[in-house]
Amino acid sequence: MVKSMTGFGREHVVANGREIIVEIRSVNHRYYEFTARTPRSYGYLDEKLKAFLKSGISRGKVEVSVSIYNQEGTDAEIELNESVAGGYLKALRGSAEKLGLEDDLTLSSIMRLPDVFTVVKKTDDEEVIWNEVKAVAQVALDRFVDMRFVEGQKMYDDISSRLDFIEQTVGKIETQSPSVSKSYSDRLYAKIKEVLEDKNIDEQRILTEVAIFSEKVAIDEETVRLRSHIAQFRDLINSDEPVGRKLDFLVQELNREVNTIGSKAQDLSITKMVVDLKSEIEKIREQIQNIE
Repeated sequence: MVKSMTGFGREHVVANGREIIVEIRSVNHRYYEFTARTPRSYGYLDEKLKAFLKSGISRGKVEVSVSIYNQEGTDAEIELNESVAGGYLKALRGSAEKLGLEDDLTLSSIMRLPDVFTVVKKTDDEEVIWNEVKAVAQVALDRFVDMRFVEGQKMYDDISSRLDFIEQTVGKIETQSPSVSKSYSDRLYAKIKEVLEDKNIDEQRILTEVAIFSEKVAIDEETVRLRSHIAQFRDLINSDEPVGRKLDFLVQELNREVNTIGSKAQDLSITKMVVDLKSEIEKIREQIQNIE
């Protein structure tokens, strides 16, 4: 089933002292174009995310946003500055002896002194962070792909109905074409006879020339190819593979055959049907611009 290139997926997880939010969005683009917005200190995630998402997205302009928040206190360690605390303790006790004061020092009094404790920010393990972000990104990607399938189903239904119309119209042209061709041949033959009425021209030669010219305006080959292209189109939109580029090529082929029929048509009713066909093909072309 075809997938749209437009999609959105989001996941939000709080675990292991971290809050991680991943959002994936995309719009149509001829190739896979990736941009990421990650916190500056986590810039190493960009290339990892690009490669990871490429496994599930073949085309589209993809933008990924990652937010990482460490819960208060979980990204830091408190260390005792032993040399500073020992210095305070020695100085205070020495002063107490000299001044004849009671030594009433307690742990709590030492803790209140400046620079006794140092707050040290933990160094993140890049592999641990990546595995956590990847797990969140996987859920966001699954939701993103699901949305693309939903949009793709709408496009599939629309394209299928237009292919039905094209096929039906081709059938009408095939039905109309033989009588148009014969009528045209008869008129051409009569006109040539009228022009050459007083001249000594071989009638068999006239018939041969009329037959050759009638063959040039026949559209049997074009309608056969049109039906073949329509069948290929149906196979592709039912495929599980990315087919956007192949569909784009087929639309060009459909247009080519219809234009040829239009240039050969010697009948007003067929000309009108050709206009309808070109309109439907153009609407299909607009749809497939957003197919992966």
